[in-house]
Amino acid sequence: MLFGGLRMVLVWLIPILMIIALLKYLLGKPSDKGETEPGPEQKTLLDILKEAYARGEIGRDEHLRKQQDLLEK
Repeated sequence: MLFGGLRMVLVWLIPILMIIALLKYLLGKPSDKGETEPGPEQKTLLDILKEAYARGEIGRDEHLRKQQDLLEK
């Protein structure tokens, strides 16, 4: 008797959770309509500049000069 009630809860709970997961997956995708703010996968120009400085591709003076230029925009 106890397991019958538990089985009934699982029969309803599992499909409901699957529908919720599907809706989150479908509705959680970012749109391709030209978002203005960068998301977690998009790097800003300042991030790219910091990475170039960290790799040693540009020097400190050039980094500071370009950083100032970017911050003024």
